[in-house]
Amino acid sequence: MKPLLSLLLIALLGIPLQSSAKDWVQYEGKKGPGKGKHIVFLSGDDEYRSEEGLPMMAKILAVRHGFKCTVIFSVNPADGTIDPNNHNNLPGIEALDTADLCVMLWRFRELPDDKMKHFVDYLNAGKPLIALRTSTHAFSYDKNKQSAYVKYHWGSKEWPGGFGQQVLGDTWINHHGNHGKESTRAVFAPEFKDHPILKGVSDVWGPTDVYGIVHLPADAKILARGQILTGMKPTDGPVQDKRNNPMMPLIWVRDYTGEKGKTSKILTTTLGAATDLESADLRRLLVNGSLWAVGLEKKIKPDLSVEYVGDYKPTQFGFNGFKKGIKPADHELPKK
Repeated sequence: MKPLLSLLLIALLGIPLQSSAKDWVQYEGKKGPGKGKHIVFLSGDDEYRSEEGLPMMAKILAVRHGFKCTVIFSVNPADGTIDPNNHNNLPGIEALDTADLCVMLWRFRELPDDKMKHFVDYLNAGKPLIALRTSTHAFSYDKNKQSAYVKYHWGSKEWPGGFGQQVLGDTWINHHGNHGKESTRAVFAPEFKDHPILKGVSDVWGPTDVYGIVHLPADAKILARGQILTGMKPTDGPVQDKRNNPMMPLIWVRDYTGEKGKTSKILTTTLGAATDLESADLRRLLVNGSLWAVGLEKKIKPDLSVEYVGDYKPTQFGFNGFKKGIKPADHELPKK
């Protein structure tokens, strides 16, 4: 059947277009401590360039540490390009069904219920989660208010604070630092200096600002707090005002028990923009966190490689600043 005729039949019969492997990217680890484990990365935010930062981290975890890594994107169904402004179409989310770990940076997503079910089933299976930056407000049910998952909405009253507050520990509150003008340095908690996630991690700085975090439950272990700096350079000093006294939580871990009574290990940081991930120690923290999350913390060493695989020149954060015309396949590793 000719391609044009096929498309006409699809349109006339109302047959939905099916996603294909071209809508996501997968990296197969060859060797390393993560061999045999599958990480699914959920990129989908319209501000912090997760569509650039998460493929970079996936390449490191696959090539340097042996994990199988699948990266899911927000995709424009009309042309197959990555479109962070599309909040509904994230093809390939079924990969969560076989995942050992989910790493996410979502913002205000609203998936169809049959797709959202894969995420909820993953979480309720007691599997681990690493959540970055705007994942505190990952979901916004503004259109489908009859959804079975409407309680995941970031401002939910039924499930106060929705997914962010109930699962991670907090939802969106505010920019505690001055967005785009004041950057962030991690100040590590002495009582958790020996936590495996922090092994070899000494200096984490990011150009994104500190978020307000006020609802963390008592069971959260705050590994680091966010010090607001006076400017956008790592050499800038801390602001001399009450916002740094006390400092807001920046990196924390906790356990979450889901609806079926199974418990997930959760690592959250309000850093995570593509430009934040230029910090080698933030990348190290996420590599360590991945091993910790899947029960391989004994494999964590202070000198694990966090070097880029290929070039990495991230785009500055900001709305509508994403690179146009990029397809998931453009993130594939070169074939040798």
